[in-house]
Amino acid sequence: MAHASDLIATDIDEYLTSHQYKSLLRFITCGSVDDGKSTLIGRLLYESHLVFEDHLAQLAADSAKVGTQGTDLDFALLLDGLTAEREQGITIDVAYRFFSTERRKFIVADTPGHEQYTRNMVTGASTADAAVLMVDARKGVLTQTRRHSYLVSLLGIKHVAVAVNKMDLVDYSHEIYDAICAEFLDFAGRIGIDHVTFIPVSALKGDNITEPSGHTPWYHGPTLMGHLETVPVDDEATSSPFRMPVQWVNRPSHDFRGFSGRVVGGTVKPGDPVRVLPAGTTSTVERIVTMDGDLHEAVAGQSVTLTLSDEIDASRGDLICAADSPAEVADQFEAHVVWMHEDEMLPGRPYLMKIGTRTVGVTIAHPKYRVDVNTLDHLAAHTLALNEIGVCNLSLDRAIPFDPYSTNRDTGGFVIIDKLTQNTVGAGLLHFALRRSHNIHWQDVRVDKGARAELNGQQPGVVWFTGLSGSGKSTIADIVEAKLHADGVRTYLLDGDNVRHGLNRDLGFTDADRVENIRRIAEVSALMVDAGIVVVVSFISPFRAERQLARDRVEDGEFIEVHVDTPLEVAEERDPKGLYAKARAGELANFTGIDSPYEPPEAPEVRVNTSVMSAEGAAEAVVEALRMRGIIG
Repeated sequence: MAHASDLIATDIDEYLTSHQYKSLLRFITCGSVDDGKSTLIGRLLYESHLVFEDHLAQLAADSAKVGTQGTDLDFALLLDGLTAEREQGITIDVAYRFFSTERRKFIVADTPGHEQYTRNMVTGASTADAAVLMVDARKGVLTQTRRHSYLVSLLGIKHVAVAVNKMDLVDYSHEIYDAICAEFLDFAGRIGIDHVTFIPVSALKGDNITEPSGHTPWYHGPTLMGHLETVPVDDEATSSPFRMPVQWVNRPSHDFRGFSGRVVGGTVKPGDPVRVLPAGTTSTVERIVTMDGDLHEAVAGQSVTLTLSDEIDASRGDLICAADSPAEVADQFEAHVVWMHEDEMLPGRPYLMKIGTRTVGVTIAHPKYRVDVNTLDHLAAHTLALNEIGVCNLSLDRAIPFDPYSTNRDTGGFVIIDKLTQNTVGAGLLHFALRRSHNIHWQDVRVDKGARAELNGQQPGVVWFTGLSGSGKSTIADIVEAKLHADGVRTYLLDGDNVRHGLNRDLGFTDADRVENIRRIAEVSALMVDAGIVVVVSFISPFRAERQLARDRVEDGEFIEVHVDTPLEVAEERDPKGLYAKARAGELANFTGIDSPYEPPEAPEVRVNTSVMSAEGAAEAVVEALRMRGIIG
């Protein structure tokens, strides 16, 4: 509910006008489990008379039924709305609330305290201007306090209020309060938090929430509400260079063409020179169009349509910048990555990266290090698990315009999406472009794939065999190559076991190593296709994403996926290398089909089942499929 104002009754138009132009502060509450975050925000809303009467009645009923404060109101229930939250007395999801006072409008995100919900906290903090960090006066600065403080610093939140809560349970001790302040200041200095305001509060009793408390005569700072009303709303976005990602090209008729989007940095006026990236074309802003008419100026946070004086090419995902201070353009970066999914990050796996309004393909290298957010130590890591944070190099499938996250959160922040499930699996912050992304270019050569294929008198391609261990892949692949060789086709066979003696001898059998195993073979296969030959590949290759990566490395029609579809029980019965027996005995970890998954192809070009077909018959079926697709004559 909005704050009470005399203007509502006397002059509603003036009230609405004044309300429209109030500043907006986005802030989060965070901290350790049971520090009182939800109770604090609930009390803040209640003390500010920002709760409707019917909500109060429902709160009273809920407090009597599932509350934790006996006959008193349980203000946490205003925020914790999920059944699981009320049953367990914890916050799980991010709860957003909008409210306003005479001086300012607010959007507050109440974030979870449990470590397993760190991803939810990151989500809530990603758009916040300020943070209220809760500390239980009885417990002091805890591990999760440090974790959330580090994340607040990492995500660029510069205004932090530390609410030392539950002061009523320590008899409003000035000494305890001072000790907590000193301990937090020491940690804040190490992680780069420069602006900290400490406030002793009791969310349950209402001390120093909206009015100064008589229980803390030794405290002379602001109340929590007073602090929130006066926190400077950063004007960095407005004072930074102009940036606007193109959301869509607005062309309602043949005589109007504009570029719509939200301004995420700086200001823009008609007549300003701009540059469109990544193409680098330049023009001048002609008009700033909105539903309410043209503007003389647009500032960060506004959604507008720009018309330009020149008919230049721009589309969704492009970035319109100030011409004299444009963003950088690159395709390789160093970045902080926050992993947000139960399945660990797999270095080398192709993911999608969404930055601004642009979505591109991305692969993530092995982490340079993982950050222990409790101690700030840099730890060695091969991958990142749920809620872990690391510094990694990223390789994109095309160059993008960007700013470092420290310069612009919108053009430097990104999310990572799984290509198959479309789940958001991570988030990140760009540091800088890697120097080699500017210095490494594709070298044109005189003899290309077409010339090599013509000399060989054949069409190049990849015949990719996938299936469980013991399915018969290697046997069939060997027969196929022999038949092709007899017909005069230039071939090469890449077998999973053979390459582990050389090219991939450094790799094990974890999911991350399996991804890298296939990534390398996909690159080698693409080079062989470029050499004009038919490459036969026989690998378990258990993951669809990596098989898709291999397919994407060559042109349409050059990749033939052969699924050797042998049931697990048949493959295990054969067990030519004794591997299934070892896996069942626990002597062989991460074995596909037993304790590591196999994702069968959904639409392979060829499917053969060796439980009902001989190896010779399966090979002939593959060769016939190659003839039908024009790979061989």
